[in-house]
Amino acid sequence: HIIKALFGKIEEPFTIHSPFHCDFGKHITIGKNFVANFNLTILDEAMVTIGDNVFIGPNCGIYTINHALLPEQRNTGIMRALPVTIGNNVWLGANVVILPGVTIGDGCVIGAGSVVTRSLPPFTLATGNPCLVRRAIDESDKVIPV
Repeated sequence: HIIKALFGKIEEPFTIHSPFHCDFGKHITIGKNFVANFNLTILDEAMVTIGDNVFIGPNCGIYTINHALLPEQRNTGIMRALPVTIGNNVWLGANVVILPGVTIGDGCVIGAGSVVTRSLPPFTLATGNPCLVRRAIDESDKVIPV
């Protein structure tokens, strides 16, 4: 009940393991079948839009806020917020950081420890710091159950 009251919108079913941290909550919208592992932080100074069937590993951060680069501006509290959008069917591995202004396309998988500084196209595997597209995700990635 607390999450439903806090977020701008969240659809069921959803699982958010504690601890969870956010700035406001009201700027967060999340689709159905959302799973967030332990220690998710969302700094929602701007809108954070998360699609359906998104899985987020432990210790991830989604940040919309950035302080000014020039010290005289930063010291007076000047900041800029840019929205973050995460499409449907996305998986963020453990310790992924998403920076302001990023859009992650549908079906993306982001490898553990990645720092996403730029938008990523749909159905790609991306890893690293900075996070780079490594290859497309397609039917050849289908796992055949044993």
